[in-house]
Amino acid sequence: MQDLSPTFSKLPVTGLLTHLDNSGEAQMVDVSAKVPTWRQAVAAGRVRMLPETFAAIEAGNAPKGDVLGTARLAGIMAAKQTAHLIPLCHPLALTSVEVQVTPDAQLPGYQIRACVKIKAETGVEMEALTAVSVAALTLYDMAKGLEKSIEIESIRLVSKSGGKSGDYENVEA
Repeated sequence: MQDLSPTFSKLPVTGLLTHLDNSGEAQMVDVSAKVPTWRQAVAAGRVRMLPETFAAIEAGNAPKGDVLGTARLAGIMAAKQTAHLIPLCHPLALTSVEVQVTPDAQLPGYQIRACVKIKAETGVEMEALTAVSVAALTLYDMAKGLEKSIEIESIRLVSKSGGKSGDYENVEA
């Protein structure tokens, strides 16, 4: 039977770049020795557009239909598919994914926020960021018939809690 224990000689000497071995080759981080803990990540971003486009979406007059509902569902679905989209991300059984798409007349456009939760050996930052990114891309796709110059901006991690690295909060978010 093949030994499946971690090969510690291949781990980075510094321990900082856990996705690379000593020869610089990509590797999935081994989390099998970690104890599952509750973790949460919140990400945010925005989609900026012309006032006319914003008004059409708010009035329900986008040619493709329910822009905001479709973007929200796409974000939820994307969080669940993160491991298929981003190499070396662990496939995870998420316990909660919430995506909010909120109108912001000051932009004009929409604020997008995702909160992802899990009890696991690894965090869900990438899942939250993926949810926001795909929700924003879907909003663009649903509204591109109205405007091609829509901008996706400021996708960022707002906060994370749980895990060995502790809590994080982006004070600028």
